[in-house]
Amino acid sequence: MDMEYKKNDIVTVEIQDISNEGEGIGKIEGYPFFVKDAIIGDVAQVRVTKVKKNYSFARLEKVIEPSPFRVEPVCPIHRQCGGCQIQAMDYERQLQFKESKIKNNLVRIGGFAPEFVDSVMEPIVGMEYPFRYRNKAQYPIGIDKEGNPVAGFYAGRTHSIIANTDCYLGAEENKEILEIILQYMKENHVSAYDETTGKGLIRHALIRKGFTSGELMVCLVINGKGNQALKQYLPSQEKLTKELAAISGMTSISVSINMENTNVIMGKEVHTIWGKESIRDTIHVRDTLNDFAPTDKGITFSISPLSFYQVNPVQTEKLYSLALAYAGLTGKENVWDLYCGIGTISLFLAGKARQVYGVEIVPQAIEDARENAKNNNIENVQFYVGKAEEVLPEKYEKEGISADVIVVDPPRKGCDGACLETMLKMQPDRIVYVSCDSATLARDLKVLCDGGYEVKKVRGVDQFGMTVHVETVVMLSRISSIVLLM
Repeated sequence: MDMEYKKNDIVTVEIQDISNEGEGIGKIEGYPFFVKDAIIGDVAQVRVTKVKKNYSFARLEKVIEPSPFRVEPVCPIHRQCGGCQIQAMDYERQLQFKESKIKNNLVRIGGFAPEFVDSVMEPIVGMEYPFRYRNKAQYPIGIDKEGNPVAGFYAGRTHSIIANTDCYLGAEENKEILEIILQYMKENHVSAYDETTGKGLIRHALIRKGFTSGELMVCLVINGKGNQALKQYLPSQEKLTKELAAISGMTSISVSINMENTNVIMGKEVHTIWGKESIRDTIHVRDTLNDFAPTDKGITFSISPLSFYQVNPVQTEKLYSLALAYAGLTGKENVWDLYCGIGTISLFLAGKARQVYGVEIVPQAIEDARENAKNNNIENVQFYVGKAEEVLPEKYEKEGISADVIVVDPPRKGCDGACLETMLKMQPDRIVYVSCDSATLARDLKVLCDGGYEVKKVRGVDQFGMTVHVETVVMLSRISSIVLLM
Protein backbone atom coordinates (compact mmCIF):
# COMPACT_ATOMS: atom_id res chain seq x y z
CA MET A 1 0.00 0.00 0.00
CA ASP A 2 1.53 3.27 -1.15
CA MET A 3 -0.87 5.60 0.64
CA GLU A 4 -0.95 6.02 4.42
CA TYR A 5 -4.45 6.60 5.79
CA LYS A 6 -5.34 8.50 8.95
CA LYS A 7 -8.46 9.12 11.03
CA ASN A 8 -11.12 11.33 9.35
CA ASP A 9 -9.74 10.77 5.84
CA ILE A 10 -12.56 10.63 3.26
CA VAL A 11 -12.18 7.88 0.63
CA THR A 12 -14.38 6.29 -2.02
CA VAL A 13 -14.65 2.51 -2.11
CA GLU A 14 -16.72 -0.16 -3.85
CA ILE A 15 -18.13 -2.69 -1.38
CA GLN A 16 -17.32 -6.25 -2.46
CA ASP A 17 -18.11 -8.39 0.58
CA ILE A 18 -19.51 -8.39 4.12
CA SER A 19 -17.61 -9.25 7.30
CA ASN A 20 -18.76 -11.65 10.00
CA GLU A 21 -19.84 -8.60 12.01
CA GLY A 22 -21.95 -7.24 9.14
CA GLU A 23 -19.68 -4.44 7.90
CA GLY A 24 -19.27 -3.89 4.19
CA ILE A 25 -15.73 -4.58 2.95
CA GLY A 26 -14.18 -2.38 0.27
CA LYS A 27 -10.55 -2.29 -0.87
CA ILE A 28 -8.18 0.30 -2.31
CA GLU A 29 -5.04 -1.29 -3.81
CA GLY A 30 -5.71 -4.40 -1.74
CA TYR A 31 -6.05 -2.47 1.53
CA PRO A 32 -9.45 -3.23 3.17
CA PHE A 33 -11.92 -0.83 4.77
CA PHE A 34 -14.66 -2.18 7.04
CA VAL A 35 -17.72 0.04 6.65
CA LYS A 36 -20.83 -0.27 8.86
CA ASP A 37 -24.18 0.06 6.99
CA ALA A 38 -22.61 -0.44 3.54
CA ILE A 39 -23.75 -3.42 1.49
CA ILE A 40 -22.33 -5.48 -1.35
CA GLY A 41 -22.41 -3.46 -4.58
CA ASP A 42 -22.43 0.03 -3.03
CA VAL A 43 -19.95 2.64 -4.26
CA ALA A 44 -19.65 4.79 -1.15
CA GLN A 45 -17.88 7.79 0.29
CA VAL A 46 -16.62 6.78 3.74
CA ARG A 47 -14.85 8.48 6.64
CA VAL A 48 -11.97 6.60 8.30
CA THR A 49 -12.63 6.13 12.03
CA LYS A 50 -9.78 3.82 13.08
CA VAL A 51 -6.55 2.88 11.30
CA LYS A 52 -4.78 -0.45 11.79
CA LYS A 53 -1.66 -1.73 10.05
CA ASN A 54 -3.47 -4.05 7.65
CA TYR A 55 -6.99 -2.57 7.55
CA SER A 56 -9.14 0.38 8.62
CA PHE A 57 -12.65 0.91 10.00
CA ALA A 58 -14.79 3.58 8.37
CA ARG A 59 -18.21 5.19 8.68
CA LEU A 60 -20.61 5.46 5.75
CA GLU A 61 -20.91 9.13 4.81
CA LYS A 62 -22.70 8.94 1.46
CA VAL A 63 -23.78 6.28 -1.02
CA ILE A 64 -22.55 7.57 -4.40
CA GLU A 65 -23.89 4.65 -6.46
CA PRO A 66 -26.39 2.44 -4.61
CA SER A 67 -26.01 -1.29 -4.93
CA PRO A 68 -28.61 -3.05 -7.09
CA PHE A 69 -29.29 -5.09 -3.94
CA ARG A 70 -29.97 -2.05 -1.72
CA VAL A 71 -33.55 -1.75 -0.41
CA GLU A 72 -35.32 0.72 1.89
CA PRO A 73 -35.08 -0.71 5.43
CA VAL A 74 -38.37 -1.38 7.21
CA CYS A 75 -37.05 -0.13 10.55
CA PRO A 76 -36.42 3.66 10.77
CA ILE A 77 -33.61 3.27 13.34
CA HIS A 78 -31.82 0.21 11.95
CA ARG A 79 -28.54 2.14 11.51
CA GLN A 80 -28.39 3.42 15.09
CA CYS A 81 -29.49 0.09 16.59
CA GLY A 82 -27.15 -2.18 14.63
CA GLY A 83 -29.06 -5.36 15.49
CA CYS A 84 -30.13 -5.91 11.88
CA GLN A 85 -26.73 -5.51 10.24
CA ILE A 86 -27.94 -6.22 6.68
CA GLN A 87 -31.55 -5.00 6.64
CA ALA A 88 -30.70 -2.61 3.79
CA MET A 89 -29.87 -5.61 1.55
CA ASP A 90 -32.45 -7.41 -0.59
CA TYR A 91 -33.50 -10.62 1.21
CA GLU A 92 -32.60 -12.94 -1.68
CA ARG A 93 -29.10 -11.40 -1.72
CA GLN A 94 -28.89 -11.93 2.05
CA LEU A 95 -29.50 -15.64 1.48
CA GLN A 96 -26.80 -15.75 -1.22
CA PHE A 97 -24.37 -14.05 1.17
CA LYS A 98 -25.11 -16.62 3.88
CA GLU A 99 -24.63 -19.54 1.50
CA SER A 100 -21.30 -18.06 0.42
CA LYS A 101 -20.29 -17.58 4.05
CA ILE A 102 -20.88 -21.28 4.78
CA LYS A 103 -19.05 -22.38 1.62
CA ASN A 104 -16.09 -20.06 2.19
CA ASN A 105 -15.62 -21.30 5.76
CA LEU A 106 -15.76 -24.94 4.65
CA VAL A 107 -13.09 -24.24 2.02
CA ARG A 108 -10.87 -21.85 4.00
CA ILE A 109 -11.08 -23.39 7.49
CA GLY A 110 -12.22 -26.94 6.77
CA GLY A 111 -9.85 -27.47 3.88
CA PHE A 112 -12.56 -28.91 1.59
CA ALA A 113 -12.22 -28.44 -2.18
CA PRO A 114 -14.65 -25.83 -3.62
CA GLU A 115 -15.94 -28.37 -6.16
CA PHE A 116 -16.68 -30.86 -3.38
CA VAL A 117 -18.53 -28.25 -1.30
CA ASP A 118 -20.62 -27.34 -4.38
CA SER A 119 -21.50 -31.02 -4.86
CA VAL A 120 -22.80 -31.53 -1.28
CA MET A 121 -24.46 -28.15 -0.62
CA GLU A 122 -28.23 -27.96 -0.92
CA PRO A 123 -30.09 -24.63 -1.37
CA ILE A 124 -30.43 -22.52 1.77
CA VAL A 125 -33.83 -22.60 3.51
CA GLY A 126 -35.12 -19.02 3.65
CA MET A 127 -38.20 -17.41 5.20
CA GLU A 128 -41.37 -16.37 3.41
CA TYR A 129 -41.55 -13.26 5.64
CA PRO A 130 -38.22 -12.50 7.37
CA PHE A 131 -39.68 -10.14 10.00
CA ARG A 132 -41.66 -10.57 13.26
CA TYR A 133 -40.00 -13.96 13.73
CA ARG A 134 -38.48 -13.69 17.22
CA ASN A 135 -40.50 -15.26 20.03
CA LYS A 136 -38.19 -13.80 22.68
CA ALA A 137 -37.03 -10.24 23.31
CA GLN A 138 -34.91 -8.80 26.14
CA TYR A 139 -35.22 -5.04 26.37
CA PRO A 140 -32.83 -3.04 28.58
CA ILE A 141 -34.59 -0.28 30.52
CA GLY A 142 -32.93 3.09 31.02
CA ILE A 143 -33.52 6.84 31.32
CA ASP A 144 -33.44 9.42 28.52
CA LYS A 145 -31.98 12.94 28.75
CA GLU A 146 -35.29 14.31 30.06
CA GLY A 147 -35.35 11.71 32.84
CA ASN A 148 -38.11 9.57 31.31
CA PRO A 149 -37.86 5.76 31.37
CA VAL A 150 -37.06 4.21 27.98
CA ALA A 151 -36.80 0.68 26.58
CA GLY A 152 -34.88 -0.33 23.49
CA PHE A 153 -31.62 -1.92 22.45
CA TYR A 154 -27.97 -1.18 22.99
CA ALA A 155 -26.28 0.64 20.12
CA GLY A 156 -23.57 -1.49 18.53
CA ARG A 157 -20.54 -2.14 20.81
CA THR A 158 -21.96 0.20 23.50
CA HIS A 159 -24.27 0.15 26.50
CA SER A 160 -26.09 3.24 25.29
CA ILE A 161 -29.81 2.47 24.85
CA ILE A 162 -31.50 3.35 21.56
CA ALA A 163 -35.15 3.89 22.51
CA ASN A 164 -37.43 1.59 20.48
CA THR A 165 -40.49 -0.28 21.69
CA ASP A 166 -41.33 -1.81 18.30
CA CYS A 167 -38.51 -3.93 16.91
CA TYR A 168 -39.59 -5.36 13.55
CA LEU A 169 -38.00 -8.72 14.36
CA GLY A 170 -40.12 -9.14 17.51
CA ALA A 171 -43.77 -9.94 18.16
CA GLU A 172 -46.26 -7.11 17.60
CA GLU A 173 -47.47 -7.39 21.22
CA ASN A 174 -44.05 -6.25 22.52
CA LYS A 175 -44.86 -2.58 21.87
CA GLU A 176 -48.04 -2.55 23.96
CA ILE A 177 -46.36 -4.48 26.79
CA LEU A 178 -43.36 -2.13 26.95
CA GLU A 179 -45.49 1.00 26.83
CA ILE A 180 -47.54 -0.26 29.80
CA ILE A 181 -44.32 -0.93 31.75
CA LEU A 182 -42.81 2.48 30.92
CA GLN A 183 -46.03 4.34 31.75
CA TYR A 184 -46.24 2.44 35.05
CA MET A 185 -42.65 3.42 35.89
CA LYS A 186 -43.35 7.07 35.09
CA GLU A 187 -46.59 7.29 37.09
CA ASN A 188 -45.15 5.49 40.14
CA HIS A 189 -41.64 7.01 40.04
CA VAL A 190 -40.07 3.58 39.66
CA SER A 191 -36.39 3.98 38.78
CA ALA A 192 -34.45 2.33 35.97
CA TYR A 193 -31.17 0.57 36.76
CA ASP A 194 -27.98 2.57 36.19
CA GLU A 195 -24.97 0.40 35.31
CA THR A 196 -22.44 2.98 36.42
CA THR A 197 -23.84 3.50 39.93
CA GLY A 198 -25.43 0.06 40.44
CA LYS A 199 -28.59 1.84 41.64
CA GLY A 200 -32.11 1.89 40.26
CA LEU A 201 -34.69 -0.88 40.15
CA ILE A 202 -35.80 -2.19 36.74
CA ARG A 203 -32.98 -3.56 34.58
CA HIS A 204 -34.65 -5.46 31.72
CA ALA A 205 -38.01 -6.60 30.42
CA LEU A 206 -38.08 -10.14 29.02
CA ILE A 207 -41.03 -10.94 26.74
CA ARG A 208 -41.72 -14.38 25.29
CA LYS A 209 -44.52 -15.55 23.01
CA GLY A 210 -45.70 -19.01 22.02
CA PHE A 211 -46.29 -18.62 18.30
CA THR A 212 -48.56 -21.69 18.11
CA SER A 213 -50.28 -21.28 21.48
CA GLY A 214 -50.48 -17.47 21.45
CA GLU A 215 -49.43 -17.44 25.12
CA LEU A 216 -47.43 -14.44 26.37
CA MET A 217 -44.92 -14.09 29.21
CA VAL A 218 -43.45 -10.97 30.80
CA CYS A 219 -40.55 -11.10 33.26
CA LEU A 220 -39.17 -7.91 34.81
CA VAL A 221 -35.53 -8.18 35.86
CA ILE A 222 -35.10 -6.05 38.99
CA ASN A 223 -32.22 -4.90 41.15
CA GLY A 224 -34.17 -5.63 44.32
CA LYS A 225 -34.41 -8.11 47.15
CA GLY A 226 -36.45 -11.30 47.37
CA ASN A 227 -40.15 -12.04 47.21
CA GLN A 228 -41.04 -10.50 50.60
CA ALA A 229 -39.86 -7.08 49.51
CA LEU A 230 -41.45 -7.08 46.06
CA LYS A 231 -44.34 -4.82 47.01
CA GLN A 232 -41.96 -2.38 48.62
CA TYR A 233 -39.93 -2.25 45.43
CA LEU A 234 -42.85 -2.34 43.00
CA PRO A 235 -45.50 0.12 44.25
CA SER A 236 -48.99 -0.36 42.78
CA GLN A 237 -47.85 -3.75 41.52
CA GLU A 238 -51.49 -4.87 41.21
CA LYS A 239 -52.23 -2.05 38.74
CA LEU A 240 -49.30 -3.10 36.57
CA THR A 241 -50.26 -6.77 36.54
CA LYS A 242 -53.92 -5.91 35.87
CA GLU A 243 -53.01 -3.86 32.77
CA LEU A 244 -50.56 -6.48 31.46
CA ALA A 245 -53.01 -9.32 32.20
CA ALA A 246 -55.65 -7.58 30.05
CA ILE A 247 -53.52 -8.16 26.93
CA SER A 248 -54.87 -11.07 24.88
CA GLY A 249 -52.78 -14.19 25.45
CA MET A 250 -51.06 -13.00 28.65
CA THR A 251 -50.31 -16.12 30.68
CA SER A 252 -47.37 -15.44 32.98
CA ILE A 253 -45.99 -12.34 34.73
CA SER A 254 -42.89 -12.72 36.87
CA VAL A 255 -39.94 -10.93 38.42
CA SER A 256 -36.31 -12.03 38.21
CA ILE A 257 -33.96 -10.84 40.96
CA ASN A 258 -30.54 -9.75 39.68
CA MET A 259 -28.45 -7.63 42.05
CA GLU A 260 -25.10 -8.54 40.50
CA ASN A 261 -22.87 -6.07 38.68
CA THR A 262 -22.82 -8.17 35.51
CA ASN A 263 -23.73 -8.29 31.83
CA VAL A 264 -25.79 -11.42 32.49
CA ILE A 265 -29.42 -10.37 32.07
CA MET A 266 -31.44 -12.86 34.10
CA GLY A 267 -30.99 -13.52 37.81
CA LYS A 268 -31.19 -17.05 39.20
CA GLU A 269 -34.20 -16.23 41.39
CA VAL A 270 -37.61 -15.92 39.67
CA HIS A 271 -40.95 -15.14 41.38
CA THR A 272 -44.28 -15.46 39.56
CA ILE A 273 -46.49 -12.51 40.51
CA TRP A 274 -49.47 -13.31 38.24
CA GLY A 275 -50.65 -16.32 36.27
CA LYS A 276 -48.60 -19.44 35.53
CA GLU A 277 -44.87 -20.07 35.96
CA SER A 278 -44.39 -20.91 32.28
CA ILE A 279 -45.96 -20.72 28.84
CA ARG A 280 -46.34 -23.48 26.27
CA ASP A 281 -45.55 -23.72 22.60
CA THR A 282 -45.83 -26.49 20.04
CA ILE A 283 -43.39 -27.38 17.25
CA HIS A 284 -44.32 -29.57 14.28
CA VAL A 285 -41.54 -31.44 12.49
CA ARG A 286 -41.66 -33.68 9.39
CA ASP A 287 -38.91 -35.75 7.79
CA THR A 288 -39.74 -34.60 4.26
CA LEU A 289 -37.28 -37.03 2.64
CA ASN A 290 -39.23 -40.00 3.98
CA ASP A 291 -42.61 -38.28 4.45
CA PHE A 292 -42.65 -39.06 8.15
CA ALA A 293 -43.82 -36.96 11.11
CA PRO A 294 -43.05 -38.16 14.67
CA THR A 295 -46.50 -36.90 15.73
CA ASP A 296 -49.33 -35.17 13.88
CA LYS A 297 -50.15 -32.96 16.85
CA GLY A 298 -46.53 -31.84 17.25
CA ILE A 299 -44.57 -31.71 20.49
CA THR A 300 -45.47 -29.19 23.17
CA PHE A 301 -42.75 -27.52 25.23
CA SER A 302 -43.01 -25.75 28.56
CA ILE A 303 -41.00 -22.51 28.55
CA SER A 304 -40.02 -20.70 31.75
CA PRO A 305 -38.25 -17.32 31.93
CA LEU A 306 -34.89 -19.15 32.22
CA SER A 307 -35.53 -21.85 29.58
CA PHE A 308 -33.46 -22.01 26.42
CA TYR A 309 -35.77 -22.23 23.40
CA GLN A 310 -35.10 -21.54 19.73
CA VAL A 311 -36.10 -17.91 19.03
CA ASN A 312 -37.47 -18.44 15.51
CA PRO A 313 -40.19 -21.13 15.68
CA VAL A 314 -41.10 -20.99 11.98
CA GLN A 315 -37.54 -21.79 10.89
CA THR A 316 -36.94 -24.13 13.85
CA GLU A 317 -39.55 -26.48 12.38
CA LYS A 318 -37.61 -26.49 9.10
CA LEU A 319 -34.25 -26.84 10.87
CA TYR A 320 -35.33 -29.83 12.97
CA SER A 321 -37.15 -31.44 10.03
CA LEU A 322 -33.85 -31.32 8.16
CA ALA A 323 -31.93 -32.78 11.11
CA LEU A 324 -34.50 -35.59 11.41
CA ALA A 325 -34.26 -36.33 7.67
CA TYR A 326 -30.44 -36.35 7.74
CA ALA A 327 -30.49 -38.76 10.73
CA GLY A 328 -32.03 -41.39 8.43
CA LEU A 329 -33.77 -43.27 11.25
CA THR A 330 -35.60 -46.59 10.73
CA GLY A 331 -36.76 -47.34 14.27
CA LYS A 332 -33.81 -49.58 15.17
CA GLU A 333 -31.20 -46.97 16.14
CA ASN A 334 -29.67 -45.82 19.39
CA VAL A 335 -29.32 -42.05 19.01
CA TRP A 336 -27.25 -39.64 21.12
CA ASP A 337 -28.26 -35.97 21.13
CA LEU A 338 -25.35 -33.92 22.44
CA TYR A 339 -25.81 -30.37 23.82
CA CYS A 340 -29.53 -31.29 23.89
CA GLY A 341 -30.83 -28.26 25.84
CA ILE A 342 -34.47 -28.76 26.87
CA GLY A 343 -34.72 -31.80 24.57
CA THR A 344 -36.25 -30.17 21.51
CA ILE A 345 -34.39 -32.28 18.93
CA SER A 346 -34.28 -35.37 21.20
CA LEU A 347 -38.04 -35.63 21.44
CA PHE A 348 -38.54 -35.53 17.68
CA LEU A 349 -35.77 -38.10 17.14
CA ALA A 350 -37.49 -40.37 19.68
CA GLY A 351 -40.49 -40.65 17.33
CA LYS A 352 -38.42 -42.71 14.90
CA ALA A 353 -35.53 -44.12 16.98
CA ARG A 354 -35.31 -47.19 19.19
CA GLN A 355 -33.81 -45.15 22.04
CA VAL A 356 -32.55 -41.56 22.40
CA TYR A 357 -30.01 -40.33 24.97
CA GLY A 358 -29.68 -36.59 25.54
CA VAL A 359 -26.71 -34.89 27.22
CA GLU A 360 -26.59 -31.29 28.48
CA ILE A 361 -24.37 -29.52 31.02
CA VAL A 362 -27.12 -27.22 32.39
CA PRO A 363 -29.12 -29.04 35.12
CA GLN A 364 -32.22 -26.84 34.74
CA ALA A 365 -32.35 -27.60 31.00
CA ILE A 366 -32.28 -31.34 31.71
CA GLU A 367 -35.10 -30.95 34.27
CA ASP A 368 -37.11 -29.16 31.56
CA ALA A 369 -36.22 -31.88 29.02
CA ARG A 370 -37.46 -34.65 31.33
CA GLU A 371 -40.64 -32.70 32.05
CA ASN A 372 -41.22 -32.11 28.31
CA ALA A 373 -40.77 -35.85 27.61
CA LYS A 374 -43.24 -36.70 30.37
CA ASN A 375 -45.83 -34.15 29.21
CA ASN A 376 -45.67 -35.51 25.65
CA ASN A 377 -45.80 -39.18 26.79
CA ILE A 378 -42.42 -39.96 25.20
CA GLU A 379 -40.76 -42.84 27.03
CA ASN A 380 -37.86 -43.96 24.81
CA VAL A 381 -35.59 -41.07 25.79
CA GLN A 382 -33.17 -40.59 28.71
CA PHE A 383 -31.43 -37.37 29.68
CA TYR A 384 -28.10 -36.95 31.48
CA VAL A 385 -26.58 -33.88 33.12
CA GLY A 386 -22.89 -33.38 32.33
CA LYS A 387 -20.28 -32.67 29.68
CA ALA A 388 -20.75 -34.78 26.57
CA GLU A 389 -17.04 -35.72 26.61
CA GLU A 390 -17.48 -37.16 30.12
CA VAL A 391 -20.95 -38.74 29.90
CA LEU A 392 -20.37 -40.45 26.53
CA PRO A 393 -17.28 -42.50 27.49
CA GLU A 394 -18.86 -43.55 30.77
CA LYS A 395 -22.03 -44.85 29.10
CA TYR A 396 -20.15 -46.33 26.15
CA GLU A 397 -17.21 -47.99 27.93
CA LYS A 398 -18.79 -48.88 31.28
CA GLU A 399 -22.39 -49.62 30.28
CA GLY A 400 -21.88 -50.63 26.65
CA ILE A 401 -24.44 -48.17 25.23
CA SER A 402 -23.61 -47.79 21.55
CA ALA A 403 -24.46 -45.00 19.12
CA ASP A 404 -25.85 -45.67 15.66
CA VAL A 405 -26.47 -41.97 15.07
CA ILE A 406 -25.10 -38.92 16.92
CA VAL A 407 -26.79 -35.54 16.62
CA VAL A 408 -24.78 -32.60 17.89
CA ASP A 409 -25.98 -28.99 18.30
CA PRO A 410 -23.19 -27.14 20.14
CA PRO A 411 -22.95 -23.47 21.15
CA ARG A 412 -21.16 -20.95 18.92
CA LYS A 413 -17.70 -22.14 20.02
CA GLY A 414 -18.37 -25.58 18.49
CA CYS A 415 -17.63 -29.02 19.93
CA ASP A 416 -15.08 -29.68 22.64
CA GLY A 417 -12.04 -31.56 21.28
CA ALA A 418 -12.55 -34.41 23.74
CA CYS A 419 -16.18 -34.66 22.62
CA LEU A 420 -15.10 -35.06 18.98
CA GLU A 421 -12.59 -37.76 19.99
CA THR A 422 -15.29 -39.68 21.85
CA MET A 423 -17.69 -39.43 18.90
CA LEU A 424 -15.00 -40.91 16.64
CA LYS A 425 -14.32 -43.67 19.15
CA MET A 426 -18.02 -44.64 19.23
CA GLN A 427 -18.09 -44.90 15.41
CA PRO A 428 -21.77 -44.11 14.71
CA ASP A 429 -23.00 -44.80 11.17
CA ARG A 430 -24.07 -41.18 10.80
CA ILE A 431 -23.40 -37.85 12.50
CA VAL A 432 -25.80 -34.91 12.10
CA TYR A 433 -24.11 -31.61 13.02
CA VAL A 434 -26.37 -28.60 13.63
CA SER A 435 -24.29 -25.43 13.84
CA CYS A 436 -24.91 -21.76 14.58
CA ASP A 437 -21.36 -20.79 13.49
CA SER A 438 -20.05 -22.13 10.19
CA ALA A 439 -16.44 -21.23 11.13
CA THR A 440 -16.31 -23.58 14.14
CA LEU A 441 -18.40 -26.07 12.16
CA ALA A 442 -15.73 -26.16 9.43
CA ARG A 443 -13.00 -26.66 12.02
CA ASP A 444 -14.86 -29.60 13.61
CA LEU A 445 -15.77 -31.20 10.26
CA LYS A 446 -12.07 -31.33 9.41
CA VAL A 447 -11.45 -33.39 12.58
CA LEU A 448 -14.39 -35.71 11.91
CA CYS A 449 -13.42 -36.26 8.27
CA ASP A 450 -9.78 -36.93 9.24
CA GLY A 451 -11.23 -39.50 11.66
CA GLY A 452 -13.04 -41.58 9.05
CA TYR A 453 -16.22 -39.65 8.14
CA GLU A 454 -17.41 -38.14 4.90
CA VAL A 455 -19.62 -35.08 4.43
CA LYS A 456 -22.71 -36.11 2.46
CA LYS A 457 -24.99 -33.07 2.68
CA VAL A 458 -24.75 -29.44 3.83
CA ARG A 459 -27.64 -27.01 4.03
CA GLY A 460 -28.04 -23.54 5.48
CA VAL A 461 -31.20 -22.47 7.33
CA ASP A 462 -31.88 -18.77 7.81
CA GLN A 463 -32.91 -18.55 11.46
CA PHE A 464 -31.95 -14.88 11.80
CA GLY A 465 -33.12 -12.84 8.80
CA MET A 466 -31.68 -9.30 8.50
CA THR A 467 -28.57 -10.35 10.47
CA VAL A 468 -25.31 -11.98 9.37
CA HIS A 469 -25.95 -15.18 11.37
CA VAL A 470 -26.92 -18.47 9.72
CA GLU A 471 -27.57 -22.03 10.94
CA THR A 472 -26.14 -25.00 9.06
CA VAL A 473 -27.09 -28.68 9.11
CA VAL A 474 -24.57 -31.29 7.94
CA MET A 475 -24.94 -35.03 7.41
CA LEU A 476 -21.78 -37.12 7.79
CA SER A 477 -21.49 -40.83 7.04
CA ARG A 478 -18.84 -43.22 8.32
CA ILE A 479 -16.52 -44.50 5.61
CA SER A 480 -16.54 -48.29 5.83
CA SER A 481 -13.31 -50.14 6.65
CA ILE A 482 -13.41 -51.74 3.16
CA VAL A 483 -13.29 -48.30 1.55
CA LEU A 484 -10.53 -47.17 3.92
CA LEU A 485 -8.36 -50.14 2.97
CA MET A 486 -8.64 -49.50 -0.77
